[in-house]
Amino acid sequence: MVSANEPPKSRLRLMAVHAHPDDESSKGAATMARYAAEGHEVMVVTCTGGEAGSVLNPAMDRPDVLANMTEIRREEMARAAKILGVSHTWLGFVDSGLPEGDPLPPVPEGSFAVIPLEESTGVLVKVIREFRPHVIVTYDENGGYPHPDHIRTHEISVAAFDAAGEEGRYPDAGEPWQPMKLYYVHGFSRARMTVFHEALLARGLESPYEEWLKSWDPEKADVMERVTTRVECGDYFEQRDEALKAHATQIDPNSRWFAVPRDLQREVWPTEEYELVRSLVDSTLPEDDLFAGLKEG
Repeated sequence: MVSANEPPKSRLRLMAVHAHPDDESSKGAATMARYAAEGHEVMVVTCTGGEAGSVLNPAMDRPDVLANMTEIRREEMARAAKILGVSHTWLGFVDSGLPEGDPLPPVPEGSFAVIPLEESTGVLVKVIREFRPHVIVTYDENGGYPHPDHIRTHEISVAAFDAAGEEGRYPDAGEPWQPMKLYYVHGFSRARMTVFHEALLARGLESPYEEWLKSWDPEKADVMERVTTRVECGDYFEQRDEALKAHATQIDPNSRWFAVPRDLQREVWPTEEYELVRSLVDSTLPEDDLFAGLKEG
């Protein structure tokens, strides 16, 4: 088995596994842009083509767009990857869609969420063994939010992290490679929304977070309680935002995504947050670097 215990100091590899095109730009994008700019290799893996996604930007809600969603979303993903400075690969599974109704209908047959876990894990294992990441980032057990494809992305990422280094697993998927660290990326938390809300009001600006904060269940735990690692990446917020806007079918440039001025964000919350859930190297918590423990020695 090839070991990642002693990677080159100057060039490490990070893989971020996401469910749909646009997820990479709304979850950890500035971190990826930072590491790419620093000379590390960064790959985004997108599990599905996002075929079942709705058009969420009114300006793109046109018949010609709806008729070519698969091709358009692939083009959007390519633009976003270029903006972030990362490489990209598709796993090739079909978007399961977000079931709605009571009771919830089953997800479509043959879509990502219902492909046998052993099968979909094997596809990701092959990509891991080819790229040989030292660090993998994915979603937590709730998928970030309970979309069936996000939950499946979590499941195959954890399973592939464990299987990729085992000699006897997936013998046709290439030479075994063991990633050294696995993280969950955590997005908006109550703590972050509160800081933004108060900072906007202090500047005399309107806050889009008031209703969210009022309706927040006080019994619900904040994801910040799980965070182990905060990566400073404020200098890359502009790339993050431009990558988001590249997904024009999904992101309205006038939406609340862009309600907080970037200079204010850099001042009050210049980090992106992660939870270290597997580590085969020593690092001291809390961390400020996904590669902590890998750069020394």
